[in-house]
Amino acid sequence: MQMDIPEIEQDEVHIGHVFKRYTPIGVVGAITPWNLPVLLSFMKALPALLAGNTVILKPSPFTPLTVLRISDYIRDLLPPGVLNTITGGDQLGPWMTSHPGIDHISFTGSIETGKRVLASASATVKHVGLELGGNDPGIVLADADPNAIAQDLFNSMFLLSGQGCICLKRLYIHEDIYPAVTGALVAVARSAKVGNGLDPNTALGPVQNHLQYQRLQSAWEEITKSGATILFRGDVPSNEKGFFFPVTLLDNPPEDASYVAQEVFGPIRSVFKYKTVDEAIRRANNTSYGLGASVWGKNADELQRVARQIEAGTVWINQHAIRNPFVPATAYKESGIGAELGDEGLREFCHIQVIGTQKW
Repeated sequence: MQMDIPEIEQDEVHIGHVFKRYTPIGVVGAITPWNLPVLLSFMKALPALLAGNTVILKPSPFTPLTVLRISDYIRDLLPPGVLNTITGGDQLGPWMTSHPGIDHISFTGSIETGKRVLASASATVKHVGLELGGNDPGIVLADADPNAIAQDLFNSMFLLSGQGCICLKRLYIHEDIYPAVTGALVAVARSAKVGNGLDPNTALGPVQNHLQYQRLQSAWEEITKSGATILFRGDVPSNEKGFFFPVTLLDNPPEDASYVAQEVFGPIRSVFKYKTVDEAIRRANNTSYGLGASVWGKNADELQRVARQIEAGTVWINQHAIRNPFVPATAYKESGIGAELGDEGLREFCHIQVIGTQKW
């Protein structure tokens, strides 16, 4: 059932009576990744359908089955051809982005692939929405309570075993509380169980696929060659099957190293010390990414002041990586184009049509 988006009527000088309405774009191609296959697939498909479009949904070839199963459950609820779920290899995405019969592409994935999507879609001037990579910073102010925030910091950093675009990946801690915060963070890391994700006591499961595991191994080889200081490196289970990678915290590594400057999609995180808040803001913003960020502390005015200077689509205060279906998610810089969720995300799947009538 199509959702009614409010239409607006008003009178304007020199134009007359203005009627603005939102109309469906047409056919939406949704291309989604493997790290949250169900959530990220239907975060696109459902609002596109509610706006009155038809949808071609392509899940990642690493994780097609859950999306196919849910699509099978709902296929009898919709007319034939309204929701089409297709699967295939790497060639399928470019076919969709270049196809003249698809009017809008909504893509979640890496920045590199997102640029190729944008270039391909430009040939037919499609509407494009991109939710790309993140290298989210967090700034811990001097008045923060280390023990109170340590668990939330850890959860934000290692959500989905670190395989989340909005995970906290670079943590900047004021020098006055750096030992206390890192000590509390290491204590949480030491107690976190790595193992079978079906075990309710497990905090981190394995990396999702072998290719991603190899990328993490390459990053670890670079880390060891660079001589970076290891703040903590955990253990992995020897009796479990899967691509398990140790929880790893780096202590003030070079910020221009590739394993810091580029998004690391796995349980490797970097922790830094800073002297002044302005320095922390500058270092946090010194990136081509701009997906999310966070600020941690007690002084409400200072938290707001810092948050408003960070270049990211979402800046959380005393939390990180929180999404709500009624709150829009956007991005700065190379981390994306457009909005998802909220009213703004719904309107991404619409044309705006204005009818201006002059009264004679």
